[in-house]
Amino acid sequence: MRILHTSDWHLGQHFMGKTRQAEHQAFCAWLIEQVREHQVDAVLIAGDVFDTGAPPSYAREQYNQFIVELRATGAELVVLGGNHDSVAMLGESRTLLAQLDTQVIPSVAEAIEEQVLVLHRRTGQVGAILCAIPFIRPRDVLQSQAGQSAADKQLSLQQAIQGHYQALHALAEQRRTELGGGLPIIATGHLTTVGASASESVREIYVGALEAFPTSAFPPVDYIALGHIHRPQRVGGLEHIRYCGSPIPLSFDEAWQQKEVLLVELDSIGLHRVEALPVPRFQALYSVQGALDDLPAHLAEVAKEGTPERPVWLEVLVTSDDYLSDLQTRLAALCEGLPVEVLRIRRERGTAQPSLQRQARETLDELKPEDVFEQRLGSETLEEGLELRLKDLHRQVLNELQEGQA
Repeated sequence: MRILHTSDWHLGQHFMGKTRQAEHQAFCAWLIEQVREHQVDAVLIAGDVFDTGAPPSYAREQYNQFIVELRATGAELVVLGGNHDSVAMLGESRTLLAQLDTQVIPSVAEAIEEQVLVLHRRTGQVGAILCAIPFIRPRDVLQSQAGQSAADKQLSLQQAIQGHYQALHALAEQRRTELGGGLPIIATGHLTTVGASASESVREIYVGALEAFPTSAFPPVDYIALGHIHRPQRVGGLEHIRYCGSPIPLSFDEAWQQKEVLLVELDSIGLHRVEALPVPRFQALYSVQGALDDLPAHLAEVAKEGTPERPVWLEVLVTSDDYLSDLQTRLAALCEGLPVEVLRIRRERGTAQPSLQRQARETLDELKPEDVFEQRLGSETLEEGLELRLKDLHRQVLNELQEGQA
């Protein structure tokens, strides 16, 4: 059984005013080629198919076109909802898409047996059992209790998520027995695990007070296909618990990463091997830094990958000259005639400039909500306990806002 594990497409993303439509279109075409070349039996998208709950029409069209083209390859498709995806939007077409060999699990089902799926080989034979687990919202598995401490809430939610995994695993084992045994069991997930390394484009999904799910709480399945973290990685060094990462860089701190999808081979014994298939870079994206005198050499180097038709997208971090008020004009002069486009200018923090002057130069584009809150707390003299409580409350508010956008 050959599974292609991918996640976090974020179709419809606008990156600092730039559309990713062409990149996503090129990626989908490349992925179809990989399915054909490697004779993939099933493709798993482990959440965040779309960037927002109300994606633009072209993003929906890309999604539908991919499904149609994938069906022609003979591979099945399973789509899991992520924290960015709208449950209603993903769910509205699931009955129709089932006729195109596509199974959509937008959220935790009321009847959880609907999340236990049978995957088939291209020959039509049963190849694996899948515990199809999307992004889990607290209300899906837990009832809020008054008077709980933050630690109690974290423990309750962790136990509830663990219970959901264990219940599905038990159903999967039962289904395997009914089918005669000898089938690998796979699980999915869209969450942060203990030890996972994230990037700035990852919207932290601290569900309630749960910061990260421990790997020991996963059931003993043959492979766990995870989404949400955009950097490809083994979780805890374990070969069978993997984040495949996003297929395109979704922030400048992902620019250096080699993006990939994972080709997973399983048989009746279990996991056979996992092969990373490197995704081509469809849009050059770089982050350069230095003093103004150093930047011309850096800019000339990265400009080699650009063309007038498709310039390199740049983030520039100015270090020792960050006090200048006309940085944008100076950088524009340095970039003149080069096939590059500066999308973001950042100033190095921590220089020996007065704090208020430094903050006055920063723009909201340079700051995350957490940065703004930290700066506001820094202007107060607070007891440690109260400061920690305020940070916890701020994080909960952000989580509620993010879940409302999902």
